[in-house]
Amino acid sequence: MEHMFAPWRIEYIKMPKQEGCIFCTLPKEKDDEKNLILYRGTLGFVIMNNYPYNPGHLMVAPYRHVPSLEDLTDDEAMEIYKLVKASLGIIRKVMTPHGFNMGINMGRVAGAGIVDHMHVHIVPRWNGDTNFMPVLSDTRVVPQALQETYKELRKEFEKLSIADF
Repeated sequence: MEHMFAPWRIEYIKMPKQEGCIFCTLPKEKDDEKNLILYRGTLGFVIMNNYPYNPGHLMVAPYRHVPSLEDLTDDEAMEIYKLVKASLGIIRKVMTPHGFNMGINMGRVAGAGIVDHMHVHIVPRWNGDTNFMPVLSDTRVVPQALQETYKELRKEFEKLSIADF
């Protein structure tokens, strides 16, 4: 049997589980690069997933702590939609994926890791990005460092104004 190692994953496995909601606490810290926040809108923001399924895995969330899409105000819903739309365009420009998976997991039974603060996942996909690693070794290979992806995407998000879309 061949052994493959992913030593960076041990950080996630061993880390203490954070109290509170990351979508509430991280934007308050005002350290966007450390917290992987790519863009701050008026009612919502774009943040990279710290444990991504693929490079460029983003999440769009409202600042307000609400559990479900129908709890958003019309203004929040419109801004979240606009941020999702803008994020797709930026990822297409910077990373040229072949497609996307997008979703909102509402409730633990639906797969939500953060149950009480709704957010939209955007996962870029490329032909051939799924291979034997997840099937045979329960390991996912992400071929680009988070900070490198952050820097590439952030350049484009800095050009963005919520008034532009």
